[in-house]
Amino acid sequence: MAGDEGARRARRVTILGSTGSIGVNTLDLIRFAREQGEATYEVEALTANSNVGLLAEQARRFRPRYVAVADPSKQAELEAALDGLEVEIGAGPEAIEEAAARDADWVMAAIVGAAGLRPTLRAAKRGATIALANKECLVCAGDILKAAIAAAGGELLPVDSEHNAIFQVFDFERPERVSRLILTASGGPFRCWSKAEMAAATPAQAVAHPNWSMGAKISVDSATMMNKGLELIEAAHIFPISSENIEIIVHPQSVIHSMVEYVDGSVLAQLGAPDMRTPIAYTLAWPERMQSPSARLDLADIARLDFEAPDPERFPALRLAREAVRRGGVFPAALNAANEIAVAAFLNGQLKFLDIAAITEQVLDRVGRRNGPAMLSTLEEAVAVDEEARRLAAEAVAARAAA
Repeated sequence: MAGDEGARRARRVTILGSTGSIGVNTLDLIRFAREQGEATYEVEALTANSNVGLLAEQARRFRPRYVAVADPSKQAELEAALDGLEVEIGAGPEAIEEAAARDADWVMAAIVGAAGLRPTLRAAKRGATIALANKECLVCAGDILKAAIAAAGGELLPVDSEHNAIFQVFDFERPERVSRLILTASGGPFRCWSKAEMAAATPAQAVAHPNWSMGAKISVDSATMMNKGLELIEAAHIFPISSENIEIIVHPQSVIHSMVEYVDGSVLAQLGAPDMRTPIAYTLAWPERMQSPSARLDLADIARLDFEAPDPERFPALRLAREAVRRGGVFPAALNAANEIAVAAFLNGQLKFLDIAAITEQVLDRVGRRNGPAMLSTLEEAVAVDEEARRLAAEAVAARAAA
C-alpha cells in the first residue's frame, strides 16, 4: 500500500480564484486529503482578485510556487504579507494569466465573470484538465474554449453541481440514447414571493440563498433564476444535445442535482447534500473518486422531495436565456454581460430587483439590431461583444436611475 502511494505522482493544482467560495472549498478538500494520508496534491499557483489577507493565509498553509492578485495596487500589500515565504508573487491581469500558464495538471477556473475568460483559455491551450466553475467561459466563448481544449488534448470537467450531476450519469459513448436533460433549480429566495414582493426586494434579501453559500453575484442570479438560464446555455455546450431538449424544474431541497432521461424512459439522477465540495471532489480526483468531508445524504430525514415548474412571469430571465441560446452568435455573450452590469447596479442600490431582467432584455434587443447572430470565432470577438453589451447596459442603468 505504501509503495503504491509513493509511486503515485502528486497532481499539481492551480486555483484561479482561490479566495472565493469554490476556491476555499477546493483547498478544504486538499487539506482533508492530506489529513487522511492522501497527500497527493501539490499547489502550483493561487490567485485572487483583491483579498490579500485570505490569499496570504492560503499561501502560508498550502505553499504554492506562485501567487497572484488581479488588483495591481495590492502588490506591495501581498509582498509584505508573504515576507519570508519562498514564493513567486505577481500582480495585475497579466499575472493571473501567468498563473494559468504554469505547469499544473489540473486548473480550477473559478474567477467570477468575464474576467475569467483569458486565464481559463490560457490554461486550456496548454492541455490542462480544466475544472470549470466559471459560467461565462462557456456562455461567452463556448466554441472557442472547447476548440482550444480539443486542440491541446485537455479535458473539461464541469464543477457546477447541475452539470457535474449530468456528467456523472451521461452516456458519452452513446449520446443518441439520451432524450432529455433536466436541470434542477432551487428556486432561490424568492421562489414563493409574488411579483409585487419581488419588486421591493433588497440586495440583502436577494443574496440570502436558502440552500447554498455563494458569492453575492451568483446569489442574485439564483434569485432571478438567470443562473439557471446560463446553465442551460452551458449544458448545450458541454453535452451533445439540443437546447430544446434541456428542461428546467424547480426542486427546492437541492438534493437531486440534475437528471438524464434516456430513450427507454429511464431517468438517472445524481443526489447529494447541497455541498459544493461533492462536485469539486469529483473533478479534483477524476477519473478516480476521493473521500470528502461533505455531509452524507439522509433521505429518511429529508422525508420528501418536491418539484414544480418555474414561473416564466416572475422569472423572465429563463425566457431571455432560451432566446439567447436559440439565436446563438453574439446573443449569449451579450446576455451575460448585460446581466452582470444590471446585477452590480442592483447590489449598489441603483436598480430595483425586477429591473435586472428588464435591462438585460433591453440590451439584447439593441445588440440584435446592431450585430445580428454573427458567430464568434476568436476571444477578441467575444470580448468586443462583452464590452459593447456592458456599455449599453451601463447606459440603460443610468437612464433608468435618472428617470
